[in-house]
Amino acid sequence: MATIYEVSKLAGVSLATVSRVINNNSRVSDKTRQKVTDAMAELDYRPNSIAQSLASNRTNSVGILVSELHGPFFGQMMAGIESELRLAGKHVIITTGHSEEDKETEGIEFLISRNCDAIILHVEAVSDDYLIELCKGNTPVYLMSRYIKEIKENCISLDNELGGYLATKSIITQGHSSVAYIAGPQFKSDAKCRLAGHKKALAEYKIPFHDTLYFEGDFSETGGSEGLEYFIKNKRHFTALVCANDEMASGAITYAREQGFSLPQDLSIIGFDNIIFSQHTYPKLTTIDNPVNLMGHMAAKLVLKNIYQQSDIEITHFFEPTLIVRDSVISIL
Repeated sequence: MATIYEVSKLAGVSLATVSRVINNNSRVSDKTRQKVTDAMAELDYRPNSIAQSLASNRTNSVGILVSELHGPFFGQMMAGIESELRLAGKHVIITTGHSEEDKETEGIEFLISRNCDAIILHVEAVSDDYLIELCKGNTPVYLMSRYIKEIKENCISLDNELGGYLATKSIITQGHSSVAYIAGPQFKSDAKCRLAGHKKALAEYKIPFHDTLYFEGDFSETGGSEGLEYFIKNKRHFTALVCANDEMASGAITYAREQGFSLPQDLSIIGFDNIIFSQHTYPKLTTIDNPVNLMGHMAAKLVLKNIYQQSDIEITHFFEPTLIVRDSVISIL
């Protein structure tokens, strides 16, 4: 196996220069960099990442923990994080927490044990107190889609209450006063905030919140179909359905059509997240845009700025959702 000394000799440069090329140091001319990379290729030399990390106290790896690996929401999030880090020559180690406290803590401990330079977490079951204490440790921790006041500088989050408010307000202003709501699991902070926004919009327009027009789903398509089935079987009158995410809205659309509903004439439906398939449902789904890919890029930039000291990076910690109008909501004014 070739050594760094052989690369140095073949390229006709110092060991320090070879090291700078390996570590992407900008203080190397293009001509010299090419000589070194040519020598590395000729000798089939590959840098020893373990030795590099010992020398620099950096592994150039960032841990990511998300709730699930399947589904477009987490795909967009991870793509945003990974692509930003890859541009900077960093790599990611990914694990899951499945929205269960023991699995989230187990995943976090795994990433810490891998000597990641930093960890980006999308966690839903562990407590705020646990995360506050975690941020006092030796491994820097950053949160995606979660806001904790005490560690707000480590958070990239969305105003979910505003999103819930915008969704229901947009329905009401189209003349709908009988509005059903399928919520996400209420142990999740984003689901809880979206429900609070829904209730705020109802109160603003003096529309009572009825428990019989409320169903707690699970953020999956099944949750949407089960929620709509519950409302129909209980013979509740409503002209519009607000879903706390697009997957449940998709499930509700499918079930409605199976029951012979003409959409949106018989029922208006709105979602939340604006995931990729929301523009391909029939009818195309009106929804609230959750810029999770952009937020993923921003979480990665926060790591690059704080951990790898990359300058000239502007950080936005708090994102606002926006209404995306398509075809699944109709005015009854």
